[in-house]
Amino acid sequence: MINILLIALILVVTLGLVAFQFRKAKQLQVDNYFANEQVMTVDSLVLFIKESIHDITRSNLHEAGLSSSEFQRSLNKRAELLKALKNCIHGSIQDKNYVKDILFDILHRSAITPDNIHQAIPFTNHERLTTQDKFDILLYFYKKEHQLEALAKLIDAYQLDDLKVRETGESSYVITAEEIENIYATENPYLTFEDQLSILTQRIYQKYKGFSVVDEIRDMAIDGVSGGVSGQLKSEFISRDENLKDIEGLPMHFESVWIFFRGKSIQLACLKFESEADLRRVCQNIYRYNNVGMLSQDVGYKVNEMADGSRVVVVRPGFSESWAFFIRKFQTHNLSLESLIVDGNAEFAVDCIRYLAKGARITALTGSQGSGKTTLLMAMVGEIYGSMTLRIQEMAFELNLRKLYPYRNILTFRETDTISGQQGLDVQKKTDGSVNILGEVATDPVAAWMIQMAQVASLFTLFTHHAKTAKDLVLSLRNSLLKCDVFRNEKVAEEQVVNVINFNVHLTRNHEGKRYIERITEIIPLDQNVDYPKDYQKDEGYERSFMDTTTEFYSRMTDRKTYRLENILEFKNGSYVQGSPPSEFQIREMHKHMSTEDALRFKQFVEKWWGIAYADFT
Repeated sequence: MINILLIALILVVTLGLVAFQFRKAKQLQVDNYFANEQVMTVDSLVLFIKESIHDITRSNLHEAGLSSSEFQRSLNKRAELLKALKNCIHGSIQDKNYVKDILFDILHRSAITPDNIHQAIPFTNHERLTTQDKFDILLYFYKKEHQLEALAKLIDAYQLDDLKVRETGESSYVITAEEIENIYATENPYLTFEDQLSILTQRIYQKYKGFSVVDEIRDMAIDGVSGGVSGQLKSEFISRDENLKDIEGLPMHFESVWIFFRGKSIQLACLKFESEADLRRVCQNIYRYNNVGMLSQDVGYKVNEMADGSRVVVVRPGFSESWAFFIRKFQTHNLSLESLIVDGNAEFAVDCIRYLAKGARITALTGSQGSGKTTLLMAMVGEIYGSMTLRIQEMAFELNLRKLYPYRNILTFRETDTISGQQGLDVQKKTDGSVNILGEVATDPVAAWMIQMAQVASLFTLFTHHAKTAKDLVLSLRNSLLKCDVFRNEKVAEEQVVNVINFNVHLTRNHEGKRYIERITEIIPLDQNVDYPKDYQKDEGYERSFMDTTTEFYSRMTDRKTYRLENILEFKNGSYVQGSPPSEFQIREMHKHMSTEDALRFKQFVEKWWGIAYADFT
């Protein structure tokens, strides 16, 4: 027994000495790494992390003397880390958090202590903290409580999205450095060493693998973020007529960060990229999900999605005047018509949209960028009967309908460098689709193909378009048919359009960022099969009657209308009000495609809002 105790004691002492020597060697390694540095900076820590990760992922495990189970475990951990390092730059929050945990552990085991962490970020000296430091600390604390709602809660708490007047006299949405300084002084957050190390870890991550100053912002529950879209260009691009002294002190193009929040474009003047190289690095990495090809001088832009479903657009000089990126995010949680339509008399607007979907009406959702077309389309799909199969065509995968409705028959296609939108729509006709959805009708071939597809290829179609009015929508689609040589006569092309499109839901975003449905318009084709007047055949004085017939002919060939527009819903004085009732033809067609229960509710809906009691809808 005594021998066993002695052996155990020797083992404990030996393991303790080994651990002490390992810690001492690690300390010496870090100390030697920073020997030429007066202080440990974030940049030097980034280099240290890069070498540490390289050692972890490239070391020879066979020389470590591990047992077979330990060897396999280490091999699996290495593979998991390599996978996370590859995917975290594509917008995968899960992989990002895994990499950050590894970095936190490396820093915690190194020479970073409560006594020297302030060398990297001066947490203990508020006067030395930069505006970015204070913003990162505030966002970290709000994130601890509110998760991805952190930025929204911070903005709401201090009304940071209010309209402000700049020094130039312009009114715009901006979050200034002074506001962040004042908020930090007000909240005066207390930081434990773990908090400090977590914030430092994030700062290192965003310079190592992340997206610089927008890394955490990109993950937040906002509508989007962009960079490189304001500020002065480099001096060599400035005309000789410009006085360089006049632009000194103005922000450069790489010092611009903007967010899209509740319909408002807000500049984060409190943040900036460190240099043009920093902005360029973000632009060159942020679009690479699924290997969509290289951004180059010849290929000056890329449109893609990220791992979390966000849409990303990146542009570069030659094509644009500077490097820039645009990320758009779409709400996918608690998505319903009731959550999106919240103004006065909202139940009327909700039911109008609901019955357009259940009634299988070919509907165009129009509006400017950021007005909410895509989000409303995603919610509208939820009202389509679950038994129907859905086929979607997009430029980039952004609707994410299978994520929203995982138990429904949905398949999405997109354009590629070798497959055009028209070819994609052609393939859709052979995939048993009941409903065709086009994320955006943006080109003439897709518009022309959509008109043909809506006539024969599916039960009904939903699509988005950037038209400003219902008349503009008809003219745009008509012109697309003409440009693609589908038709050569304007009247015939227009008749095809108005006979295909049933309703237009137009969305608006005002200068304050408020989004609402401005109108729902029915496009009603006019009967063109009316005989010409033949009174001249009966009248002996036929000259006048013949001239009437001739006048009718030329009016039909020139400016005779092929359709009329009726608004069935309008937004007035902050509330949705009913306009003209839907045509009897549309009511009957909608009733025919609904279930028995929905058809009864639809009949009651029409009677309630328009006072029309049709005895029979069938």
